[in-house]
Amino acid sequence: MDQYAVVGNPIAHSKSPSIHAYFATQTQQSLTYSTLLGDEVEFEQQVRDFFQQGGKGLNITVPFKERAYAMCDILSQRAKQAGAVNTLLMGKNGDLFGDNTDGIGMVRDIIDNHQVSLKDKRVLILGAGGAVRGVLEPILSEQPESVTIANRTVEKAQALADHFDCLASSFDALEGSFDIIINGTSASLSGNLPPLKDELIGDQTWCYDMMYGVERTIFLQWAHERGADGADGLGMLVGQAAEAFYLWRQVRPDSASLVAHMRRQMLTNGQ
Repeated sequence: MDQYAVVGNPIAHSKSPSIHAYFATQTQQSLTYSTLLGDEVEFEQQVRDFFQQGGKGLNITVPFKERAYAMCDILSQRAKQAGAVNTLLMGKNGDLFGDNTDGIGMVRDIIDNHQVSLKDKRVLILGAGGAVRGVLEPILSEQPESVTIANRTVEKAQALADHFDCLASSFDALEGSFDIIINGTSASLSGNLPPLKDELIGDQTWCYDMMYGVERTIFLQWAHERGADGADGLGMLVGQAAEAFYLWRQVRPDSASLVAHMRRQMLTNGQ
């Protein structure tokens, strides 16, 4: 049976094994998927050992995405732009192929599951860390009118903006409303919110938080109180896994049914 795994540290909390087990059942694929606690020193050797022992593919999560990137013989265009890898595949000739499915997972969730188009839209992205870098190329490929990156440290936003040919701003300097606002900061996890002006929300603004939880995140709460609809990042989590599954198996699973299933489970279990 083909073997897959996710490597990270910590890793026990990962939902990836249950997600890929669901996809395997749904698409009638024979595989196993487990967690592998990444070692800060031995990570590269762990990856090599996994493939030498017959493993077919790995997902990579924090804090190893950049180190996985450095290991690859071949990189997808979106991995090159992200500067990080979350999916590894061993080619038939022994070349290690790296991809980054985070951004396309989010974009597919927004477009397919929420029926929101990015084309010709004014998009604001909050944050300038690795999560934001990973989604910029797929967002830009949808041909928005403009993309503005806002961050507390404007220099970090400017560095990303220069690389991806978009705009940068501090939170204070933002003016007017945006069609789509994406929160790529981890502030929601700690119940914090970037200093956002009410005027950023217009009549048609739609908001997306890369974080997710049982309750509405503080960012989505802020948006909702100002009349904007939105969604959290559960669909992004499932979407990036679906892209990895497709890369490995050449079968595209239905992510929407799993998102609905996981949402029901979260509400039932309170987590």
